[in-house]
Amino acid sequence: MPNNKRVIILMMDSFGIGGAEDAEKFGDQGADTLGHIAEKCGGIKLPNLTALGLFHAACASRGSEIPAGPQPWAKLLLPSKYGYMKEVSKGKDTSSGHWEMAGVPVTFDWGYFKPDYPSFPQKLVEAICQEAGLPGILGNKAASGTVIIEELGEEHLKTGKPICYTSADSVFQIAVHEKHFGLEHLYQVCEIAFKHLKPYNIARVIARPFEGEKKGEFKRTKNRHDYSVTPPQTTLLDVMKNAGGQVISVGKIADIFAHQGITRAVKASGLEELWNVTLEEIKNAPDNSIIFTNFVDFDMTWGHRRDVQGYKEGLEYFDSRLPDLLPVLKDDDIVFITADHGCDPTYKGTDHTREHVPVLMFGKNVTPGDIGARETYADLGQTAADYLGLPPLKTGKSFLK
Repeated sequence: MPNNKRVIILMMDSFGIGGAEDAEKFGDQGADTLGHIAEKCGGIKLPNLTALGLFHAACASRGSEIPAGPQPWAKLLLPSKYGYMKEVSKGKDTSSGHWEMAGVPVTFDWGYFKPDYPSFPQKLVEAICQEAGLPGILGNKAASGTVIIEELGEEHLKTGKPICYTSADSVFQIAVHEKHFGLEHLYQVCEIAFKHLKPYNIARVIARPFEGEKKGEFKRTKNRHDYSVTPPQTTLLDVMKNAGGQVISVGKIADIFAHQGITRAVKASGLEELWNVTLEEIKNAPDNSIIFTNFVDFDMTWGHRRDVQGYKEGLEYFDSRLPDLLPVLKDDDIVFITADHGCDPTYKGTDHTREHVPVLMFGKNVTPGDIGARETYADLGQTAADYLGLPPLKTGKSFLK
């Protein structure tokens, strides 16, 4: 195996570029995260992503130009391949998108809870409460995490009952006060819930600690932890680790893959911190490495909360940090920028949206070109495996050459 190559994957959580052929099946016909943000905000400044081919890819995906307006001069000028990818997984959730880009599309149906109260079967709630020694739960419905914490935070402090809720994703989320309930106690409850949820085929249990003493002050902390089921097949990360390479995850990547195929997991939250940590990990990572970062704010902070202006400003900040890669990239590094699904902040509801996602591949020695429409996210994983000299993955076609 070549030992002088590195692959960096910058995963912009929820950054869809419209156009999914099966969007109507998911109730998402017409969703277009990037296009609608640009339209609503009267333009968007993404000079570096533009130079890498983002708007060409988005135009091909949606069938029309992005109304972005004039762009400043780019500071990151590296040869790139650009295109868009279609999702073949049955869901439009976080796990499905990440696993598919690592070579393992989700071909089965996840379990989901109904959105209205009570979302969770009484038998399940009783089993969790009994084993965890809980007096009961609050919530028991689909909700926005920030909204339900604001709604029930004070009652949680009075009763000691955790706030349990779900969403359109295959998830069981548990929110508690980090200090008064205790972080380790929360993690223990999540582990118990994860065990009891196995028969329901739920993808993740998510620990959502928060702080604050009264309504209006509650705020989630950075100590979120996801308990995920294991991918059903060997992913790119497993293949890399098994071949003796390093796989460095930043943010929630390790949790999404149930810590399978990870050699080093680094916690970080917030767009600025995620960028700072990613750059530091790239600077220090040895040859024969994958550095994989999830930039969660696009989804969690702006997409789900339908914050169009916030999403726009986040995209512009992300673009402004791209030139910071130049001092830490080696000659043989390649970088991918992509996403795991859409979350159009102008769309109805608060859920993910079924969309194409961009795939940009760049580096000092990349042969530039338009790679067009890719039939599965797994093409990214196959290309990375091809570049790193790894055995081919079961799914996907390389666009390396």
